[in-house]
Amino acid sequence: MAGKVIISCAITGSIHTPTMSEALPVTPDQIATQAIDAAAAGAAILHLHARDPKDGRPSPDPKIFMQFLPRIKQSCDAVVNVTTGGAVTMTVEQRIAAARELSPEMCSLNMGSMNFALYPMARRYKTWKYDWEESYLLNSDAYIFPNTFRDIEAISKTLGEGHGVKFEHECYDTGHLYNLAHCIDRGLFKPPVFVQLIFGILGGIGADLDNLLFMKRTADRLFGNQYLWSVLAGGRHQMNFCTNAAMMGGNVRVGLEDSLYIGPGKLAKSNAEQVAKIRRIVEELGYEVATPSEARATLGLKGADRVKF
Repeated sequence: MAGKVIISCAITGSIHTPTMSEALPVTPDQIATQAIDAAAAGAAILHLHARDPKDGRPSPDPKIFMQFLPRIKQSCDAVVNVTTGGAVTMTVEQRIAAARELSPEMCSLNMGSMNFALYPMARRYKTWKYDWEESYLLNSDAYIFPNTFRDIEAISKTLGEGHGVKFEHECYDTGHLYNLAHCIDRGLFKPPVFVQLIFGILGGIGADLDNLLFMKRTADRLFGNQYLWSVLAGGRHQMNFCTNAAMMGGNVRVGLEDSLYIGPGKLAKSNAEQVAKIRRIVEELGYEVATPSEARATLGLKGADRVKF
């Protein structure tokens, strides 16, 4: 994999709401279509949440996941990565329900509890498509996103040991890297681990390039050569952070979960548009984009033939 970059694409997430962009996929058909197009554009991994098709609110319902996961699997070879983060309004049991039932190759796993604040975004809009959106954002000043050591252990045993799932360890701050190292010491995760360094979420570490360098040095110190790493950054920081990560030898994540934009003040038309842009940047820097099969081999995944969808 030397010189090859894994592109992940986070298709819809639970941060943005339907009012914010017409491109944000909400229905199972929209999620499936955008995921398949993102894979065609170069994404080796598709990170997936579900939404209620009636009003676009985040949903943990495995039945909704089953309305788009089989179609994605049948239409492309990309690795399916199912969220266990869900939304901060969900319980941990709700957040893992789909993954426990559907046994994907990969799942995200948040490595620490944190404030997860979305409320500043509400100031940008005066009218809303759906009644739930404004209160969902405004009430986030009281949200704690719980990911205790007990939660992490339970998810590790339920999905890791129980289903052979490999985790995308989402680290929103430096302390989350130490949490992961502690869990490795306890035997909950076996190296090499896949670490997603996350910047620019209010409540987590800020989107300053010095922080990227510091997080990377910390990960090197804690995990040596027993980890792979990727970077995502929220909003306007998405592309410049991914570009820097690629130049540092890392992997990248884009998608409408993380940013609705393709450039300053310009909304992205689709997830595939963001994937195509970061692919062009990566290739112009002299790197190659990893295929799904290369990503599977590098990450040690169980294979698409062992999922339950």
